[in-house]
Parts: sequence; structure tokens; C-alpha cells
Amino acid sequence: MCTYQTHTVELDGAAKGASGWFTVTGGAVYVDHPFHAGHEHTVNIAFTNAAEGPSARAAVELTEEAALALVDAIQKALAAAPPGLASAKPRTRTA
Repeated sequence: MCTYQTHTVELDGAAKGASGWFTVTGGAVYVDHPFHAGHEHTVNIAFTNAAEGPSARAAVELTEEAALALVDAIQKALAAAPPGLASAKPRTRTA
């Protein structure tokens, strides 16, 4: 059963799509029928830049288990790094 609920988020990063690298400004997550994955339903994640059009899109279709493992891996990677290391905030440089 599809939920028809798409959760969007503003993002700041980069992704590589069919036309090469692009700046990522937004994302969407939803549970629905996949286009390519061989499952009835998947957790679908799209990284986009609406200003650059349809070619600025990278997508993944994950099983529920894979999506939860990805969330866990992201949390572990962030917890293992010094706070703010991957932050968008400017870092002060020391001489």
C-alpha cells in the first residue's frame, strides 16, 4: 500500500547524476512502487536541484531494512567525527 506522503527537506551538498555533478538543494523521501528495484514497494529518496531541472536529480530505491541501515550508518559516521566537521558553518583556520 502506498502512503502518498512525500517528506521534503532542504539540503546543502552535491550529487552525481546522469549529466555529472550538480549542487543538491532539496530532497524527497517517500514509500511507493519503485521504478527499477525488484520489490513491490521501496523507500525512495531523491536528491534534487529544482533550479537546474530534471537532469539535476539522483535517486535511490531501498528496502525498508536497507533504509534503516543507512540511517544508522549516517548516525554512526556523524557520532565518530568531531562535532561540526562536516557542518556548513565556516571554520576558522589556524596559522
